[in-house]
Amino acid sequence: MSAVTTTTAAVAAPEAAEFPQVRRRRRLSPGRRLPATRLTGPLLLFALWAAASAAGTLDTGAIPAPWTVLRTAGHLWTDGTLPTDVLTSLERAAYGFAIGLTAGVLLALASGLSRTGEALIDGTVQLNRAIPTLGLIPLFILWLGIGETFKIAIIAIVVYIPIYLNTHAALSGIDSRFVELAEVQGLSRFAFVRQVVIPGALPGFFVGLRLGVTGSWLGLVVLEQINATSGLGYLMFQAQNYGQSDVILVGLLIYGVFGLISDSAVRLVERRVLSWRRTLSS
Repeated sequence: MSAVTTTTAAVAAPEAAEFPQVRRRRRLSPGRRLPATRLTGPLLLFALWAAASAAGTLDTGAIPAPWTVLRTAGHLWTDGTLPTDVLTSLERAAYGFAIGLTAGVLLALASGLSRTGEALIDGTVQLNRAIPTLGLIPLFILWLGIGETFKIAIIAIVVYIPIYLNTHAALSGIDSRFVELAEVQGLSRFAFVRQVVIPGALPGFFVGLRLGVTGSWLGLVVLEQINATSGLGYLMFQAQNYGQSDVILVGLLIYGVFGLISDSAVRLVERRVLSWRRTLSS
């Protein structure tokens, strides 16, 4: 009996060596990306709001039910108030964002590619970053007046700072070996910027772009409550005077939707432009 057992073990040993047991690897990545997953959180929050309103646990005077807010938005849209205010807010945000984007990119390039530019620009931008941007409103009103110009200027400042900081950090973080390789290859200044600088700076640029897009909406909601006659912020300010919390929530929801859509658009462009990268999120 023992001889049979020994023979069986001897035969099984080569088989085990020939076909080793495969250990299952532990999966550490987040997994495959699912479509529209970022809508799960907002939809869940909306469902909880609706459930709490239906159960009567929320004070309708302070936080109206979702259906009340949607009905108010419908009334404001049909009487023409909401379309006018939305278009005015979009125009202000677009002008300020375009100016801030251009300034942030140009300053980052000038500072990141030149020691002279860094000496002249970086310290000034860091000083500007340390000063609360909304605290500049009284000074800008004295300089530019109470009209549209100062609002656009403040939005531009809110936008350009994160774009500059992240783009400049990405430029500073480019591996010096790539620079040495470009010098050995004899690349021109233009070819160096196109083949090394831009690909190296794009990840940081898109991070700053997302922060700048969000910042433009955050600044807008404050600025439109200062001597404005139209815009979502003005609509909310007037609703505050009359205790219309449903109108205030309409404005907040529209700001939130605009912010979510603009951030998603930047993410989409980022994934397309940086499709060559293999990252944890991809």
